[in-house]
Amino acid sequence: MCGRYRRTQKEEELAKLYGIKIPPARDVPISWNVAPQQDVLAVRRNPDSGERSLDALRWGLVPAWAKDPKVGYRTINARVETVDTSPSYRSAFKKRRCLIPADGFYEWKKVAGGKLPYAIGMADGRPFAFAGLWEGWQDPATGEWLRTCTILTGRPNALVRTIHDRMPVILPHDQQEAWLTASLSKGDLQPFPAEAMKAWTVSTRVNNPKNNGPDLAEPVPVPRASSDTSGSTENSR
Repeated sequence: MCGRYRRTQKEEELAKLYGIKIPPARDVPISWNVAPQQDVLAVRRNPDSGERSLDALRWGLVPAWAKDPKVGYRTINARVETVDTSPSYRSAFKKRRCLIPADGFYEWKKVAGGKLPYAIGMADGRPFAFAGLWEGWQDPATGEWLRTCTILTGRPNALVRTIHDRMPVILPHDQQEAWLTASLSKGDLQPFPAEAMKAWTVSTRVNNPKNNGPDLAEPVPVPRASSDTSGSTENSR
């Protein structure tokens, strides 16, 4: 799964990176510990004009047919294997795709005595984009609209497999437009190359979403008690 990530590029930088002229609707500050149910930045494409926009969406997709927005607590990730058939995601998969910019994500490995947090990102430190879906839900009581999103997950590459049995779908640059136009099928979504990525252990302070700051992504030594089961993934393969 993908339950926590970081996005430290400012909106202006992202707008330039993704060729966006329209400013975001509201400010979403950078974060080293983005958590579910928070507002996140997503790149969407207008199907009529073809223009991209950078928008604030709540992380945790609420289907249009949902009776209660609390369903979003259970829909932070959509599985690639069932994204086109699941009632929660199949409509968004056909019509409402987005890119979710990130600098890295966190995953927890089961080790003796608990779980060990890892930061995972590109070997060269560059930002990237998750494959996402978005949806609009209208509150029947107030008529207000809530726009939400989810991050796709699939099988891990060789690097992430040493930590967890799933990983978020990261889109190569040359697939991003095809994803937004819904011309990319789920069969095209493959694990991002392990040799282009790196992973390192970080402080357990990342476990609490209230903690934030660049120190959360700083490497820390692997605890002695878990070193025999975790191995070293500091460098990509």
